[in-house]
Amino acid sequence: MKWWKTVIAGGLFVGAAAITVGGLKDRPPPTVEVQMTKARKGTITRTITGAGKVQSATTVKISSNLSGDLMELSVKEGMPVKKGQVLGRIDRRRYEAGVKQALAAQNAARSDAQVTQVEAARAEADLARVMELGRKELASAAEVDQAKAARDSAAGRLAAAQQRLAQASAVYEEQQSNLEKTTFLSPIDGTVIEVAHEVGERVRGSDLSEDVVMTIAALNVMQVKFEVGEHEVVHLKPGQPAEISVDALEGETYVGEVVEIAQQALIKNPGTEAEVTSFPVTVALSTRPARVLPGMSAEARISAETHNDTVLVPIQAVTVRPEKTLPDYKPPVEGGGLSAPRRAESLAKVVFVVDADNKAQARRVRTGIASDADLEILEGIQEGDRVVEGPYRTLSKELKSGDLVREPQQDAPGGTKS
Repeated sequence: MKWWKTVIAGGLFVGAAAITVGGLKDRPPPTVEVQMTKARKGTITRTITGAGKVQSATTVKISSNLSGDLMELSVKEGMPVKKGQVLGRIDRRRYEAGVKQALAAQNAARSDAQVTQVEAARAEADLARVMELGRKELASAAEVDQAKAARDSAAGRLAAAQQRLAQASAVYEEQQSNLEKTTFLSPIDGTVIEVAHEVGERVRGSDLSEDVVMTIAALNVMQVKFEVGEHEVVHLKPGQPAEISVDALEGETYVGEVVEIAQQALIKNPGTEAEVTSFPVTVALSTRPARVLPGMSAEARISAETHNDTVLVPIQAVTVRPEKTLPDYKPPVEGGGLSAPRRAESLAKVVFVVDADNKAQARRVRTGIASDADLEILEGIQEGDRVVEGPYRTLSKELKSGDLVREPQQDAPGGTKS
């Protein structure tokens, strides 16, 4: 009965040996599951986006330099107005009285000037007569001097009277101007977008503060003003086309162009880690849409630069890797006896290209402009190359040059993997 035990022991030994030999053999490397796409040629546009508020190109606040009760209001909110149209009036009785008073003072000063002019003319004639008598030795030198003094005195009074007349005339013009300011006139063609006072309310005019009666906007030209970062503003210039969408009008877009780029930066949180530098940019709509109103939220997409017939890959296909991990890395040559200062680890932009053996190879690339979805590749890959575009974690951290890759298997009909 011992023979069957020998057979069993031999079988166990052979099985164990086979398992051991199989474990010692080289196993094929595991494959990494990735998403792939092909580099293609096409057109790409650098797009700069910003959000802001719709506003009219020209907005005028109507306020008064004078104080008084609002006696008349000729317009309401939403009414169109023409340049020079009467908008309203404040109580003018006080200013009419001021004009009459100034006119009377002007007339009195003019009369005084006329009287002193007559006196000056008479003094000039008396001097001429006395000087003639003096030449004939019929008048003394003292009489001649007295006549000259009288002439000079009359001339001085005339000059003073003329200055008083000029002053009175200036006061009269000021009072007339104040009287005209009691009537509000529209300075532009536009639409009344706000009325801040009602008839009977007190309008307080001041040079130090503004008491706005109403606001008029030229709604025929609408624009969107927003801020862009310092790294984006360098690509902008007036005249670039833009596409504007208004939040309240979903699905509708409007054509516009860049009309103004601020030359002064706006710096928020200066001197802190949260410091942000931006520049205001204004985009004007080519035509005023009927349903777009000032104050609506809008987004502008500016087409800053376009390149045609260039190699494109999805933005997510470009990642970064430390220089020393790339196959073509060459360590810097240290010269001299002194140790070189340590530098921060440098990174390179790479795209993983899948070769014929389904191995991912890291290719160093030089990139150009980017759109919302694609990135221009200037050097490093060619049209038709298979590139890895995801998943993000695999591409950004886990994938290494030389890894065997495959695409996810698609579900076959019936719920099984093909």
